[in-house]
Amino acid sequence: MTTEEITTRTYGNFRKPRTAGLRGLSLGTTLLLLLGLIAVVLASLASLWAAVGLAVSLAMVTAALGLRDRHDRTAMQRGGVRLAWWRTTSSGGHLYRSGPLGRSGYGTCQLPGLAAASTLTEAQDGYGRPFAVITIPSTGHHTVVISCDADGAALVDERQVDTWVAHWGQWLSALGAEPDLVAASVTVETAPDSGVRLQQEIAANSVADAPALATEMLHEVLAAYPAGSARIATRIALTYAGAARPGVPRRSAEDMALHIGTRLPGLTGGLSLTSAGTAVPMTATELAEAVRVAYDPTVATLVEEAQATGGTGLTWREAGPMAAQEAWDHYRHDGAFSVTWAMSEAPQGEVFSNVLTGLVQPSRDIARKRVTLLYRPHTRAEGARVVQQDYKNALFSAQQSQIGKAREDAEVIAARRTTEEQAQGHGVIRFGMLITATVNSAEELPMAAAAVDNLAPAARIGVRPVYGSQAAAFAAALPLGLVLPLHTAVPQAVRDAM
Repeated sequence: MTTEEITTRTYGNFRKPRTAGLRGLSLGTTLLLLLGLIAVVLASLASLWAAVGLAVSLAMVTAALGLRDRHDRTAMQRGGVRLAWWRTTSSGGHLYRSGPLGRSGYGTCQLPGLAAASTLTEAQDGYGRPFAVITIPSTGHHTVVISCDADGAALVDERQVDTWVAHWGQWLSALGAEPDLVAASVTVETAPDSGVRLQQEIAANSVADAPALATEMLHEVLAAYPAGSARIATRIALTYAGAARPGVPRRSAEDMALHIGTRLPGLTGGLSLTSAGTAVPMTATELAEAVRVAYDPTVATLVEEAQATGGTGLTWREAGPMAAQEAWDHYRHDGAFSVTWAMSEAPQGEVFSNVLTGLVQPSRDIARKRVTLLYRPHTRAEGARVVQQDYKNALFSAQQSQIGKAREDAEVIAARRTTEEQAQGHGVIRFGMLITATVNSAEELPMAAAAVDNLAPAARIGVRPVYGSQAAAFAAALPLGLVLPLHTAVPQAVRDAM
């Protein structure tokens, strides 16, 4: 007999593209500094005091753009957030009231914030399955949501887990070749189990003449089991672009529903190899129910009971909260309070496949927790250009560095490895993470924050609260297809350069 040695596979080499600037500065800051120095020289020809004033101003602006905190944010970025928050609170944009006495129009409870103008339609895919399409008119995006029943890795050998991870990587890589797809997200939501499903299952399988011992045992199970159990829901949102582009006119929601419907069978079929379990598209009612419960967790039990007796009949105009109020560091919606964190640093070094297990598992200190991975895949051509430019920038930075040469050399090696992997056919994808913790009262917010602060380092990631944008971050963590970089006032290319 021969034994085969099984080595534990590790993952890593997550890279954030760098810009080629002087002494660690970004490209935009470097260009601003050079132009400012030229302006100072020209000003000195006219007036020495004018040159000194211009030099001081240039130094202050460069410091605001060059000095970064531990989350890689500049003073200019933090000041911009403060200014935007002041404008929001001055205009009352942080308050939301809907319903018959609200201001949302027509007495409805439509979604607040970035998703206020969204619409929901329903169509059928190639297998005849109904699926919902969320349309965001401001960006021309159309999103379909897939519900998965993940198997989990309990009592599964390492080789099978590695196979699942490999297929998931292939599925993500294939998104770069998916026509018109601009973004994807994976949302894992954990919440206390109300016990309604267990009660319905027992009631459906019980008989009147059952033995007394069996009946008593089932009653004990029904009373004790839901107290320590949790319900885990996994949803994958795929966002397609229907906006006009050269040679292609703007497409309507009906056109995009037909296009997405032809792609869904292949996409859901590919997920079956990734331990996603049964992957089926969500209907309009199911999606409205999921969003309604996210904004008002107190109705979760009522929704489950209604689902068992014929359905809730919720529409998209009834999925939003009755009232919401955004604060600097948290978000209040109906009877719940939420805080959302954003990933500021990807896992460094080599990690194992279970690096995020503790983060996505239920937590005793958080009533409802939502972990959302955001993906924006590059096309093959874009990916090749990005990795080649990143490699050139890493070489440029290494040639300038006199101190910390080993670190710069490691950056060059990692960038070169990325170019080699891309040349072999691997996909290039941008990713981020949002973590939303929802509790029942404001007094529980510090406990939830402490829980996330403990879970994030164990997952090898850096996180920061989304100060001043809690409402937008809460909506982006839901499977709504919101691509946040396209909803900002400053274009993405300018932000990357700065």
